[in-house]
Amino acid sequence: MRILLVGAGGVGAAFAAIARRRDFFEAVVVADHDLDSAERAAADDERFVAARVDASSAPAVTALCREHSITHVMNAVDPRFVMPIFEGARAAGADYLDMAMSLSRPHPEAPYEKCGVKLGDEQFAVAEQWEAEGRLALVGIGVEPGLSDVFARYAADHLFAEIDELGTRDGANLTVEGYDFAPSFSIWTTIEECLNPPVIWEDGEWRTTAPFSEPEVFDFPEGIGPVECVNVEHEEVLLMPRWVDCRRATFKYGLGNEFIEVLKTLHRLGLDRTDKVTVGGVEVSPRDVVAACLPNPAELGPLMRGKTCAGLWVTGTGKDGEPRSTYLYHVVDNEWSMQEYGHQCVVWQTAVNPVVALELLATGVWSGAGVLGPEAFDAVPFLDLLTAYGSPWGQQELAP
Repeated sequence: MRILLVGAGGVGAAFAAIARRRDFFEAVVVADHDLDSAERAAADDERFVAARVDASSAPAVTALCREHSITHVMNAVDPRFVMPIFEGARAAGADYLDMAMSLSRPHPEAPYEKCGVKLGDEQFAVAEQWEAEGRLALVGIGVEPGLSDVFARYAADHLFAEIDELGTRDGANLTVEGYDFAPSFSIWTTIEECLNPPVIWEDGEWRTTAPFSEPEVFDFPEGIGPVECVNVEHEEVLLMPRWVDCRRATFKYGLGNEFIEVLKTLHRLGLDRTDKVTVGGVEVSPRDVVAACLPNPAELGPLMRGKTCAGLWVTGTGKDGEPRSTYLYHVVDNEWSMQEYGHQCVVWQTAVNPVVALELLATGVWSGAGVLGPEAFDAVPFLDLLTAYGSPWGQQELAP
């Protein structure tokens, strides 16, 4: 296996650090528009080399794949670059993985009721071509989406006879010393998913609702405790129902009231926009300016304290015919990830899952063709290997 890793930011650098300890691949080309970042991520292992790439150019991705005889392209950049990387991998005859899918576009007339272009629609539109070519695009294989989707497959196969709701729930008790506001993940991506109309799967169809709707308090495990969670647009809702029967699928994120108010303010001021405006004769994207003004999430690790939790709350009827409510989860303590890998817990938790998936593909435990989500594969080998990586998952029974 020869991997092209596109993106050497927080998640990409963490991916490289995790993969460096494994032996399932022959080579990793770490590519970024910033060659210095790529070189730092590729250092200290002769199997890794650095390269510069324009992730917005499918031909540039294709050329780099061909230059290095790449078999698998790992996309670790913002979702605005999904389609050129996806198309560049296909043109090169390489398999493809990502952690976020092609962007959505709200319904022009009823954005909070009806779906427009959904997350991943552009990728699923060419699924038959990928399958006909015998190539695999494994989409949404980070932590959320990703591990949460693996949990959905596990719940359907081993815990539940019928599923009422697959409810992804994400929460943390993280703090960042010295900052009143410092997102632990890409603010560009956070704005995109939090201010777009959230999608809900219900009774056989997708519909939308208002951002931050249906607040609920969820009690997260391992000392994190109660966190208010709200509806947010996310890929799980678009992926899970394609492979797992359920009456309802939701994604709720524990943002906190302060974070929500900041996002609402950015929206009111137009600072969430991606189209460029002219300032002093220079064209700039307001959202890019916001991202540039905030601290780099990859550099916050030494200042962070606490834990992050990603998980899936499943309700329905258990295999024994009785009502069941189960939370399947994965918790990472920032102190552990910093001490063990030198990367903060949110980016580390995101990055470990595609490394596990690539190892399963390299060993032939997972295989497939077409555009597939994690739900299309056996969950048990994934969860066993994640535990073998030193980061076990958990299961908590809740009152039905």
